[in-house]
Amino acid sequence: MTSVDLSIALPEILLSLWAMVALMAGAYFGKDRLALPLTWASVAVFLLLAVMIGVRAPEAQGAFGGLFVDDGFARFAKVAILLAGAAVLVMGMDYLERAGMMKFEYPILVALATVGMMVMVSSADLITLYMGLELQSLSLYVLAAFRRDSVKATEAGLKYFVLGALASGLLLYGASLVYGYAGTTRFDGIASTIQDGRLSVGLLMGLAFMLAGLAFKVSAVPFHMWTPDVYEGSPTPVTAFFATAPKIAAMALLARLVHDGFGTAPGDWAQIIAFLAGASMVVGAVGALGQRNLKRLMAYSSISHMGFALLGLTAGNQAGVQAMLVYMAIYLTMSVGVFAFILTMRREGRPVVQIDDLNMLSASQPVQALALLILMFSLAGVPPLIGFWAKFTVLAAVIGAGWVWLAVIGVIASVIGAFYYLRIVYFLYFGTETSPLDQDGAPAQRWLSIGAAAVTLLGVINLFGIEGAAALAAQALVP
Repeated sequence: MTSVDLSIALPEILLSLWAMVALMAGAYFGKDRLALPLTWASVAVFLLLAVMIGVRAPEAQGAFGGLFVDDGFARFAKVAILLAGAAVLVMGMDYLERAGMMKFEYPILVALATVGMMVMVSSADLITLYMGLELQSLSLYVLAAFRRDSVKATEAGLKYFVLGALASGLLLYGASLVYGYAGTTRFDGIASTIQDGRLSVGLLMGLAFMLAGLAFKVSAVPFHMWTPDVYEGSPTPVTAFFATAPKIAAMALLARLVHDGFGTAPGDWAQIIAFLAGASMVVGAVGALGQRNLKRLMAYSSISHMGFALLGLTAGNQAGVQAMLVYMAIYLTMSVGVFAFILTMRREGRPVVQIDDLNMLSASQPVQALALLILMFSLAGVPPLIGFWAKFTVLAAVIGAGWVWLAVIGVIASVIGAFYYLRIVYFLYFGTETSPLDQDGAPAQRWLSIGAAAVTLLGVINLFGIEGAAALAAQALVP
């Protein structure tokens, strides 16, 4: 290990040091009285690290003997992860304080999970992959059960832990098979053992098990079963975190694994990802139809959206990776906006999350209702909002790669999904008159939801430069 290695991994090291400093400060100097200052300080650290990563030199650098790589693709994902983490911390503070859950451990767990995600997207070896994944997962297990006096939260934490352990087992078994047949854990070493663009039976089986383990992390069908219950049972700020940063990290890790390790044999692994994408789009769209709880609806919505993002990976080329990154960046914006709105939903001081609670919101809170309408239309893929362009880019990429039938499934799933998004809009403007939601407090969440809606609306001009940044990131991964 040299000073060069340490400088390449400096953002991860700094965030880890901050987590340890915050832990010591909280444990010895006031505990929960320091929760708010530590949370704001964590937000500042996240934003500073995002800027630090964003201005780095563009060339790719390897560290720790090839275990860790810092390139344009990793930087794009890290900036998105850090911004998502900062947004979630900001919009969750008021909710956690009102619920009596503002503990000093909360920002520390988010920071440690974020370190794991940053390691995941920079993995160049199966060992680094697993280390990052488990660091993220161990923190998320605790966050899911953060509301210790709630049966649903305890169930959510337990379910995520048990099923997450199963996914990790599948991943490790697959990694063992790959190592056994390739003789190395390095991604570039694995790629060098592939002959004539075809995987051996052993490597294919190993990759299939690894993809199954990682599919759990992005809640892709058939490994989605944890998502609705965990989304509903976890505290809403934690649910917002689950829906944003970990999704980006896991999707980036999937792209890193298949392109760096198995990129010379896309004909083999693309079929597996095509199945995950098609099944996720359909199950997510159909499963959401009968939901009355907004958090469960967003869980099925995330399953469907991850299916669309996987379309980009199915393409197996640079254009597909670029489309996937654009999709994830847009999905992040929309998810932050929707969950920021959900966090504002209170009636007589109590949080509410039922769709029926949105009845005639336009009469009492017209600006918030308009913001949610824009976000719902964007999630549905209604043109010309950026949600439409997100779906258009991945569909164009997968059609360009010859997967026309998969694009047809995507269009059908999008039409089905539009129903439950439009149903929310119906409740907002034409529902039954009920007692209005509270309008006091939660200014951060309100401004975040309005800001996300504004980005969703104004982003159609040039997508705020995301497309160009995604193109450079994709080029770094797939030259």
